[in-house]
Amino acid sequence: MELKITRWKRYGHDRLYANLPDGTAVGWLDVKTGDITVLVAEYRADVIVVLTDHLRNNPEPVPPQKTPRMPEAPPLLPPLTAADDLAANRPGESLRDKSGPGLIKRVVSQLLRRPTEWDSWRKGLKGEQRVGAELNRLARHGWRVLHSIPLADKVDVDHLLIGPGGVFSINTKYHGKRAVWVGDDSAKVDHGKPAPYVRKSRAEAKRVGRVLERYCGFPVPVEPVLVFVGVTDLKVVATQLNVRVYQEREVAALAPLSGVLTAEQVEHVYSVARHRQAWSQVPPTATRK
Repeated sequence: MELKITRWKRYGHDRLYANLPDGTAVGWLDVKTGDITVLVAEYRADVIVVLTDHLRNNPEPVPPQKTPRMPEAPPLLPPLTAADDLAANRPGESLRDKSGPGLIKRVVSQLLRRPTEWDSWRKGLKGEQRVGAELNRLARHGWRVLHSIPLADKVDVDHLLIGPGGVFSINTKYHGKRAVWVGDDSAKVDHGKPAPYVRKSRAEAKRVGRVLERYCGFPVPVEPVLVFVGVTDLKVVATQLNVRVYQEREVAALAPLSGVLTAEQVEHVYSVARHRQAWSQVPPTATRK
C-alpha cells in the first residue's frame, strides 16, 4: 500500500501523517518523541514502515543554542452546564425563536401573494427538521449529531455530524418543487441568479475546523455538505470534489464512512462541539450565510 506522508504543525505539536491516496489519515508519528499512533488497524504494518523510513531518511536537524519548546496544551473549556449544552438543540432551533408578522400582515401578504421574511424562515425550519431527522438516524452507526450551532456573528451551523468518517458541516437549503443546478462555487434555482451556496459551505467548514482543532489539539478534518430539500431535480456539475451535495434522503450515504477518527477522538470532538462557549469567539472570517 502506497502511503503519502504529510507534516502537520500546530498548537506546539509536530506530526508526520501517513495518508491513503484519497487523503484519509491512517496513522501519525510524533516527531519530537518518535511515538507512532495507528488510526486504522489494517494498515498498521504499512504505517510503521513508511513513517520509520521517512524519519530515518529525513532526520530532523537540531538548531544550535535553542531549547526545545514544550508542546502547548489546547485551551480548556469550563465545565459544561445545561445552558451551554448544544446537544439539547432541536433541528432548526435558531429559527423557532423568530417572531413572524402579525395575523393581519400575514393575511394581506397571502392575498397579494407577496413573499415575506417569515415565509423564508418557515421553509428553512421545515428543511432543517427534515434533514435533522435523517441525520439522527445515523446515531446507530456510531455518529454524533448536533443542530443549530450558534456562531459569534449571529449565524449558525445548521447541523454538525461527527463520527468515524470525520466531521461534516451541513448546510440545508429548502427549495420546494424547484430544480437546482450546482457548480464549483454557486448554485442556481430554476435557472435563476447564481447563489454562493458552495463557496459559503466551504468557508463554514474551515471555520468549524479552526474551532475544533483549537480545543482538541489534533487535526480534525471537516468536510462541507450541501443538502437540498424538496427539490424536483438536482444536477451537480462541479469538478472540484470538495463539497458533498445531496438531497435529504441521500445523507444516509455518510453512514458507512470510517477511518478518519477513532472512537475516542469522536467522543472528544463531540464534547468540544456541544459546548456553546467553544463557538462564542469564532473569528468571523467566514462568509455570511
